[in-house]
Amino acid sequence: MENNKKLEEYRRRYRAEFIGAGYNGWLHLAFTVSASVAVITYSLFLLKDPTWYQWLTVPLAFIYTNLMEYWGHRGPMHHRRRLLGGVYQRHTLRHHRFFRQDAMAYGGSRDFHAVLFPPVLVVFFLLVTVVPSALLVHWLLGANVAWLYVATVFGYFLNYELLHFSYHMRAESWIGRLPGMAALRRLHTQHHDPRLMQHYNFNITYPIGDWLFGTLYWPEAVEDRAPSAASN
Repeated sequence: MENNKKLEEYRRRYRAEFIGAGYNGWLHLAFTVSASVAVITYSLFLLKDPTWYQWLTVPLAFIYTNLMEYWGHRGPMHHRRRLLGGVYQRHTLRHHRFFRQDAMAYGGSRDFHAVLFPPVLVVFFLLVTVVPSALLVHWLLGANVAWLYVATVFGYFLNYELLHFSYHMRAESWIGRLPGMAALRRLHTQHHDPRLMQHYNFNITYPIGDWLFGTLYWPEAVEDRAPSAASN
């Protein structure tokens, strides 16, 4: 009861301090979707007769982005890093306080602010990470591979945002009842347990990185490890 009271108090304070009066959650979601779709469409439009082996860029870029998601989440999003303190603050100190493993659903559209990446971070992601890496890919492997790389990375980013958004909807919603959604939501819900969040389930989308690096939390497999990990 006391924990629920503290959670509601923090949510009220977050809404008052961090969400501007003019914020519109649906516009925020629309920006995320439309900006991503625009970049994907533009990238695919610029393709010129790609060969079959150039299309291999898609699964390779998918795996690469999944691992970047994993290390970005396990690293600066959960550990304070120089020049990236804002990422840690927004994710660990705010998002994880706003959503607890037993209180995962947002209360209304203004709470989208606590779920979605801010537009400024989307622009930062584009300019600081995607553009330089795409230019390197272009230099090494040509234009088609570079555009396929950009399309895949932004497709993955959109997938990331929509899945994460879905995890913070009510479980009984029609999206929550989609095939496979319950399992993915469960992994993320376990990550929001304060005992586990620094140690397990860092992939927001598909647990490839967690499987590779031994941080996939399945209660029946590592039930005895959770308390000791939490005490470290």
